[in-house]
Amino acid sequence: MVNHPKRSTRNRPGTPTPEQIKAAREAVGLTQKQAADLVQASSRAWQNWEAPVGSPEGRAMRPALWEMFRAKAGIEP
Repeated sequence: MVNHPKRSTRNRPGTPTPEQIKAAREAVGLTQKQAADLVQASSRAWQNWEAPVGSPEGRAMRPALWEMFRAKAGIEP
């Protein structure tokens, strides 16, 4: 069953895009595993957050996790 397009969590305010997630991680020199460990998530979850929009494995990172990652990685808002 296909989700309704208006139910997408990737379009909610504060939800980072996969490109933003990957760029932020690379900017601080972390691997996907290291970044996942920083927010106490699995490596697979991190891979899903960086997956392109529209891909079957793609998932939206919750805004609270995004803020926690940025804070722990020392990334300014």
